[in-house]
Amino acid sequence: QVRLQESGPGLVKPSQTLSLTCTVSGGSITSNYYHYSWVRQSPGKGLEWIGHITFTGSTKLSPPLTSRASISRDTSSNQFTLQLSTVTPEDTGVYYCAQYGLESAGYDYWGQGTQVTVSS
Repeated sequence: QVRLQESGPGLVKPSQTLSLTCTVSGGSITSNYYHYSWVRQSPGKGLEWIGHITFTGSTKLSPPLTSRASISRDTSSNQFTLQLSTVTPEDTGVYYCAQYGLESAGYDYWGQGTQVTVSS
């Protein structure tokens, strides 16, 4: 059973950089059957895909967030990390990490989500 767990600060000040880590257990982030994604949901909005990192370590980011977001990984810890710079209150929301199955063409597993609030 694959398990994903987000961790990071719940409160970030405007203009600072948000950093969230997803720890994966029960599966390897270097497995060539999956991409590992970050998704968020802001108040009153639907789910928004932020980006993903592939089994090779390459990344793809949502165009509106390309200038502020980056995703990296630590294969020794089986973790991947989201950094989002210059945050504003509009970045407030619940952030999820998820495993995207290339065979299923869908999200197979999700973390429980972590609330991030951007406020001074």
